[in-house]
Parts: sequence; C-alpha cells; structure tokens
Amino acid sequence: MIQQIDTTKVEELAGKVIGDVAGALSLFMAYIGDQAGVFDTLDGEGRLTLAQIAGKTGYNEKYLHQWLGSVSAAGYVTFHPEDETFSLSPEQALVFAREGQPANMQGFIMAVVSQYEEHQKSVDTFRSGQGRPWGEHSQCLFCGTDRFFRPGYQANLVETWIPALGGVEAKLTKGAKVADIGCGHGSSTVLLAKAYPNSTIHGIDFHEPSIQEARRKAAEAGVTNVDFQVATAQDFSGRDYDFACIFDALHDMGDPVGAARHIRDTLKDDGTLMLVEPMAGDSMADNMHPLGQIFYAFSTTVCTPASLSQPVGLGLGAQAGQKRLTEVLNEAGFSNIRRASETPTNMVLEVTG
Repeated sequence: MIQQIDTTKVEELAGKVIGDVAGALSLFMAYIGDQAGVFDTLDGEGRLTLAQIAGKTGYNEKYLHQWLGSVSAAGYVTFHPEDETFSLSPEQALVFAREGQPANMQGFIMAVVSQYEEHQKSVDTFRSGQGRPWGEHSQCLFCGTDRFFRPGYQANLVETWIPALGGVEAKLTKGAKVADIGCGHGSSTVLLAKAYPNSTIHGIDFHEPSIQEARRKAAEAGVTNVDFQVATAQDFSGRDYDFACIFDALHDMGDPVGAARHIRDTLKDDGTLMLVEPMAGDSMADNMHPLGQIFYAFSTTVCTPASLSQPVGLGLGAQAGQKRLTEVLNEAGFSNIRRASETPTNMVLEVTG
C-alpha cells in the first residue's frame, strides 16, 4: 500500500530538524566559549569590537569572528549591527558565564557534550542491550552532572527542601547522623555539612574517583563534619541514621528496591529518607515536552545503561514518575511517601515508616 506524503508536514518536520541541528551546534559553541573563557571575558564589559575581544582573550580573530557569528545568531551573545560590536546582557551572563548561579546552563551543556564525545559506546550499548557502568563514561559527564545539579541544590536544599520535611530540620540543627547516598562529587554532602555543623554527613558512592573528588572538595571547603566511603546503596556501612538522602540517583541503580530496603534498615525508627528525582509524570504521555525529551535522552545513554550494568538491572529510567517510585519504596518496606516539594526539574519525596 502506497501512502500519500503530505508535503506540508514534511516541510514542517524538516524545519524542526534544522532548528534542532542549529541548537545542537549552538550548545557545542557554548561549550567552546565556556572552556575558552570567552563568555567570562564578555561579562560586564559592555560593547566590544572583534579586535577588542581578540585583544582581551589573546585568541585568533578569524576563529572569534566565526564563533561570535554562531552564538549571536543563537541569541547567546548580543550583536549590535550599527557598530558591529558584541555584548553579553545580564540575562545571557547568568545562563552562560556566572558559575554557581541557578540559571547557569554550562554544566548541562557539558553533560550533553560528554555524550557526543563517546557516541560510539552509546551506539554499541544500545544495539547490544547490555549495560554500561557509570564509570565507563567520559570524565566530562561526571563534571557536567555535578556542575549542573550543584546550583539547584544550593538554591533549594537548605532553604526549601529540608524545611518541607517533618521534623528533619530540627534534628539536623541539633545534631544528626546523615547518609548522603550516591553523593557523586560531594556537592550535596558539603552543603549539608556547612548548613548543619552539629550533624555528621556520611557521603556514599560506588564510584571511587567521585569519592576522591568529594574528599578534595570537602577539604577545600574546610568542613570537618563529613566522612566518605566507597560503597553501593545496598551495602554501605553504618546504622541508626537519623536522615538519609538520594539526589537524582535512585533511578540509576540496578536494584533500587534493595537500595531502599537497606536504607530503611539503617535508619532509626523515626528516621526520614528524602528522595530527589527528576520531575516526571506517571505515563509517557505526561512527559511529551522538552524536559521529558531531555530526560528520556539521558536515560537512553546514561541512566538505563548504568542500571542494566548492575545486579537486578531494573532500569527505572529518569522518567519513572511518582507512582512507580512509590511502588519501589513500598516494596522496600516504606509505608508513607508524599511529595514534600518540587522544582521545574525535580520532585522531592519524603519517605518514612
């Protein structure tokens, strides 16, 4: 049966693809500008000519001319045609130049670049149906993931998320034993240690290079109420934790039920687990939007392969949704799960009982 082609729809789809290609290349240009420090050079300098930018950066004018053309067409830098100068608006600076600001997207962009850096491994993994351990990804992914999530944690963890949990803030202020599971480079661990000096924060991750980086960051921050261990969420040591937290990591685990069960066993009877997971609806239909598109993509190349590389290999994926997460937590023995807080990118579940 020959299907009739709607040329209007073809043109619309092709036009969208062109926009997507432009966006993909713009992210790569933004990455180059970040790594080369061009955004930082432009920040706060007002209008600059090409020659002035070259003078300040020491870079080849020919390369800068092409780069500025691309990022200006993308709206990442402002081009002033009347005098052929370039500037970075305050809004552009927040997104592309100012490290640590919640609006800064360079960590997200770095994580995207990391997937192209080792694209053949992703193709091979997808075709094989086998897992791919977290540790087999580019270093760029580890740094980008930490860099992207850190500002959100800084903006929300102490100010919003913990106060939304029943009685947890008072415990942490007085002095509590805390397990930060899947801590990665330790940004959340250090934040908690700084905010609650009377508490002891135990950062736990199965990726030894990340734990080494976490120890370095804790020492750099001057916090002493921290301890780090290389262990999985299913076998980390310690008992009688008052509070446990997992930031954007449960869905990456091969055995999230076993992890949650072990956490429940190591918590005090009145202990609380705070589970932070990517924002998602309970069905694929609920996630048909740009954020869902992004999370499903990262789940294809990072989250699901990481899960499938571990025992059980449940493969929750980054868009599991609260209903599915609740089923996992219930199976692990927790009886009370409620959404305590949320942001446009994350849901925060309070888990007790």
